[in-house]
Amino acid sequence: MDKKINLYLLTGFLGSGKTTFLTNILEDLSGEKVGVIMNEFGRISIDGEIIKKEGMEIVEINRGSIFCSCLKLSFAHAMIEMADRDLKYLFVESSGLADPSNIGEILEGIKAVKGDLYDYKAAICVVDGVNFLEQLEDLETVERQIKHCHLAVISKVDLIDEERLINIISKIKEINPIIPIETMEFGRLDYNFLHEDLMKYNWAENEDSTNVPETKPKTLMLTYDGEIKKDDLIKFIDRIKSDAYRLKGFLKLEDGWKQVDVVGKRIDFKTIDEKYENSQLVIISKIGPHIIRPIANNWNEIFDIEMKLR
Repeated sequence: MDKKINLYLLTGFLGSGKTTFLTNILEDLSGEKVGVIMNEFGRISIDGEIIKKEGMEIVEINRGSIFCSCLKLSFAHAMIEMADRDLKYLFVESSGLADPSNIGEILEGIKAVKGDLYDYKAAICVVDGVNFLEQLEDLETVERQIKHCHLAVISKVDLIDEERLINIISKIKEINPIIPIETMEFGRLDYNFLHEDLMKYNWAENEDSTNVPETKPKTLMLTYDGEIKKDDLIKFIDRIKSDAYRLKGFLKLEDGWKQVDVVGKRIDFKTIDEKYENSQLVIISKIGPHIIRPIANNWNEIFDIEMKLR
C-alpha cells in the first residue's frame, strides 16, 4: 500500500455521545473516502443505523467487545478488509463497555500478517459529563478508556455546572496527566485534532484488556409489534433502568417512530423518519440474566400487547 490509512479509535462509556460525535466528524469530512467499524454488544446495531450514509464504507461487529478474545480476530479481519477499499480515514467506534488496553497488540498482529496498513493517529475518549464521576466509581473499564486515550472530549457540558466540570477534569488528569482535554456541546467540536500529532500524548503501555468472555454482560433485545404510549414506556423504563447499563432502540409510539436512548436516569426521545418492521429495544444488563424477570413482569403489568425477549 502506497499510502497508509489514518486510523482513529473512539472510546467512551455507554451513552457518552460517541455516535453523535462520529456523525459530526463524518459531516466535516464530507467528500473524503471514509470507513467506519461499529462495535456494539447487542445482536443488532442501533448506532450503525444512525450513521449510515451513501458511499460510506461501514462494517458492524456485534455481540461483544472487539478487544475481547471472542471478537479480536473478527476485528483484525475487518480492518484488513477495510484496507482494500482505498480509504483516507478509518474510524473505529468501540462498544461503550470496551477496554482498549490491547489495541497496540492487535495492530501489531495486523502489521505482521498484512504489512503496515494503518497510521494509528489516536484513541479519542468521549467522557460523559453527566454520568462520568459515578461510572468511574463502579467500573474499571471507564478508567482504562481514559488511561489508554490520547484526547479526552467531555460531552454534555451544557447539562452540568462548572464545579462538576472542574471535578471531571481533575479525575481525568489523575488517571492520565498528559492528555489534552476538550469540551463539547451537542456533539460539536473543533475538529482540528485531525491535523495534530496526538500520539505524542501516549501515556500508557499496552496491557491485557479486561474484556474477556467471562465478563461479557448480558444483552437482550426486546421487540414488539403495534404501538405503545410514551407515558407507559417511561413508566416501564423507570422500573428497570437501575438494573441496566444502557437501553436504546427504535420504537413505535402513539405519535410515531422514535429513537429512544437511556443513560443513567435520563431518557431521550428523538423523532425519526424511518419505519421498521417492528420496534426494537436493546437492554444491556448490569445484573446478568436476573434482569429477565423484572422486564417480563413489568411489561405484562403495564402493556396489553405481547413482546418478545431474546
